[in-house]
Amino acid sequence: MPPVRPPLQGLAVPSGRLARLAKFGGLASGIAGTMLADGARQLSQGKRPTVGDLLMTPANAIRVTEQLAQLRGAAMKVGQLLSMDAGEMLPPELADILARLRSDARHMPEVQLRAALNRRWGRGWEDRFETFDFTPMAAASIGQVHRGRTIDGRDLAIKVQYPGVRDSIDSDVDNIATLMRVSGVVPKTLDVTAILSEAKRQLHEEADYDREGRYLARFGALLADAPDFRVPALHADLTRPTVLAMSHVAGVPIETLAEASQEERDRVVTLLVQLLLRELFEFGLMQTDPNFANYLYDPVTRQIVLLDFGAARDLPPAIVEGYRRLLRAGITADREAARRAALDIGFFAADADAERQDQAMALFDLAMEPLRRPGPFDFSETGLTTPLREQGMALAQDRSFWHVPPIDTLFLQRKFGGVYLLASRLRARVDVRAMLEAYI
Repeated sequence: MPPVRPPLQGLAVPSGRLARLAKFGGLASGIAGTMLADGARQLSQGKRPTVGDLLMTPANAIRVTEQLAQLRGAAMKVGQLLSMDAGEMLPPELADILARLRSDARHMPEVQLRAALNRRWGRGWEDRFETFDFTPMAAASIGQVHRGRTIDGRDLAIKVQYPGVRDSIDSDVDNIATLMRVSGVVPKTLDVTAILSEAKRQLHEEADYDREGRYLARFGALLADAPDFRVPALHADLTRPTVLAMSHVAGVPIETLAEASQEERDRVVTLLVQLLLRELFEFGLMQTDPNFANYLYDPVTRQIVLLDFGAARDLPPAIVEGYRRLLRAGITADREAARRAALDIGFFAADADAERQDQAMALFDLAMEPLRRPGPFDFSETGLTTPLREQGMALAQDRSFWHVPPIDTLFLQRKFGGVYLLASRLRARVDVRAMLEAYI
């Protein structure tokens, strides 16, 4: 029998700018010290380590993970995205360490939670509740979720934002960018100004729970005709800019379906791909966060429960039409039409040399090849994912080709990748081509 893991204790969130800056300063100096020590040791052994080798060590990964977990907010969000988006490219031990940022988020202690609710709901808010569980059901980068039952009988899930998160977003992103530049992880020739600005905007939007509540209600209305999905109902009377109240919906993590029947796995992934296409081509509105925790599965009703709409964004019609043209060209193997569509979408820069463009389009052809065949695609096949990863990593290592795409494209690609990763995890077999043909 495996040992029982003790529950994580509450950990106060540093809310002041000086307190957070001190954490970043300590993180930078700690990493630098570790790099110097490791570098000296390897040089004494006759090795010539690179800056990247010294930076990405288990000791530094642990240091980064622990500090970002305490900071929460934008700092922790970046670490979570790195662990999810780059996990396949990192050594397994580093990916495992960074994955703690997704599974081991530390909640704030009760005294800090009570103070946060007092500020938003006013003192005496407890009188409105029959029960309120001060131990969170979940804790993430920006807030934590509690269950409560009101005096009038409503069973609620209440997301409470960590104090100071909204005010620290800009400085956190700037501090992380400085660490990346100093470490050499990002080449000096790559202009990340636009993406950092967009990252700040996106994080400010995710930290606005009034905004998330509006998107929660919009998705609920858009999916009212879809009985296979369930969206929690918004409770506006208890929602504030840093507190989001919604109906509590039961379910299990969607990854647990990995042990379900092939038929059920295929059905669930088919529904998720259909939803992705509806978001892109019908709604012009997409929830762009691919985190698996945003999906639950209700084994009683067999419904997919959708959570967390902080990263929802409206899609410009030009982007939607660009993807329609790209997918149409991909399925018909029209390389030149696909290249023009990819250029319009911003997959690569207009001044990228022909050889690099050809490499990128060859990668796109490889990804589209299974969709040119009729019938279900088996997401468990490794014959495609392995060469895709190898060729993609080879292209990514050529820093002369690095390019920051338009932010809408970036977020869409993250969502596509997240759905693909979940489909692979569930080993589903889905007729993606048939669903695509309805739209392109």
